[in-house]
Amino acid sequence: MDRLSNIVRPYAWGSTTAIPDLLGAAPTGEPQAEMWMGAHPGAPSRLGRGSLADVIAADPVRELGAATVARFGPHLPFLLKILAAGAPLSLQVHPDLAQAKQGFAAEQRAGIPADAPHRNYKDANHKPELICALTPFEGLCGFRAPLDAAELLAGLGVDSLKPYADLLHAHPEDAALREVLTAVLSADREEMAATVDEAAAAAQRLGGEYTPYAQLAHHFPGDPGVIAAMLLNRVRLQPGEALFLGAGVPHAYLSGLGIEIMANSDNVLRCGLTPKHVDVPELLRVVRFEAGDPGVLRPEASETGEELYDTPIDEFRLSRYLLAPEASPADLTAAAPQILLCTSGSVAASAASAGSGTTSPAETAGTAGTAGPGEPDATTLTPGESVFIPAGENIQVRAAHNKPAALFRATVAI
Repeated sequence: MDRLSNIVRPYAWGSTTAIPDLLGAAPTGEPQAEMWMGAHPGAPSRLGRGSLADVIAADPVRELGAATVARFGPHLPFLLKILAAGAPLSLQVHPDLAQAKQGFAAEQRAGIPADAPHRNYKDANHKPELICALTPFEGLCGFRAPLDAAELLAGLGVDSLKPYADLLHAHPEDAALREVLTAVLSADREEMAATVDEAAAAAQRLGGEYTPYAQLAHHFPGDPGVIAAMLLNRVRLQPGEALFLGAGVPHAYLSGLGIEIMANSDNVLRCGLTPKHVDVPELLRVVRFEAGDPGVLRPEASETGEELYDTPIDEFRLSRYLLAPEASPADLTAAAPQILLCTSGSVAASAASAGSGTTSPAETAGTAGTAGPGEPDATTLTPGESVFIPAGENIQVRAAHNKPAALFRATVAI
């Protein structure tokens, strides 16, 4: 078991207070958007043995387990994050695995530098993801039914939006969503900027369900993504609820603190709400124009106390433990690598020897590195702290200090 030291990314949309509040640290005044836990080369976690990426590269089978290496190769297949949105993120979509491989290969052949601002594909992997709310969390996810989108657009009373609303009314099927999104993103930028400004003024005046779009226009004046956002479902998550975002699903996070887990990829195609590159033809190739309910996930409890967020993805598996002070330790031993993250209270984790049985409350309530004679070493995690557990390591957890605690467990579905 290795305690992780993790990098916080200071993206401009990050909250200045949410991550510091979780960690019990003083805000710096700068945005703190994401804390990464994993072995992604962009910001690998560090442990006492070096960076997690280097530790895994030195002995993949030992750290990841033979089954994980056989299925996904010698790399940690997931990336875990704490995400704190103080302002809206870009409206975006991720490719499926075949699209990622094709797109990456094409850009490699074209000689486009990896850090080029117009590059779409940073790797050959897909990027399905799951976001689980720690606080009330708001976002946009998937397309509204065309008639619902038409009513929203028409309600603004903006003449230049009327053709889009009419099209959605006349053809209330998913194909109309493609036509409208294509038209919005391909329109003359000056004309669309005027439409966005007029729509923003109307949204500000009307308030209610239109308020988020006025706020988007405040952050991104004149951006076509403000109109594109009106085609999507607005989603509000309560703490503990989650969203799964598969390939081709347009989405944007607007506000809140959450736990995000994804396949280990950085492939993003942007639709708007960003000053960055928007490749409209490639975006339209990747987007799935399917209207429907985005489907809020709630964890499924088991007899072991594990609450699983069930997804159709093998690269990651996210679950939660709500640990009561009087409960017996939970055994988290697994044949796959794990990252454990405390989000409330204090969690005592013991890397027990095989066959040692469960540990007593006295054995697991100490601080990191403290243990009595014959007791397993115990590491105490406080909110925002995490550990990496190599495959096959015996691990037990319980609430420390006689107070309830919450622990998220990220691993691989094998």
